[in-house]
Amino acid sequence: MKLVSRLRVLLAALLFSLAGHAAAQNNLEINTPAISALQKSMQQRHAQLAPLYASGALGLARDGTVALRDASSVPLAQRGQINALVSAENADRAALYREIARANGRPEWEADVRATFAQRWIDRAQKGWWVQGAGGWVQK
Repeated sequence: MKLVSRLRVLLAALLFSLAGHAAAQNNLEINTPAISALQKSMQQRHAQLAPLYASGALGLARDGTVALRDASSVPLAQRGQINALVSAENADRAALYREIARANGRPEWEADVRATFAQRWIDRAQKGWWVQGAGGWVQK
């Protein structure tokens, strides 16, 4: 009898934990002024990044960042500018993941938010863009 009671308690705890995880996934569309500002910054930068995705110079990494995938496809004179774009994009992405978790009142969800967005970016990548999977870089 005691074993059955303990199993029920463990099962209830597990279900509660999973419900919390699911809630993190369901509140990704939350909006605050900080989230809106980050999204606007990222949208403005996207016009500069899109041709670099299309050329294969940049790729969407599986950790939710943008990576300079093929530096040789970028003229040396432009690499500094592109590295600055990638750095700014990755800073905004990290801030976005953190802010979404914080806005949900669950800062501990940041890693889950990052993982979910990473998969979203990869799923929504245009044909021809490079994405990083478990086995390395692949072209969509």
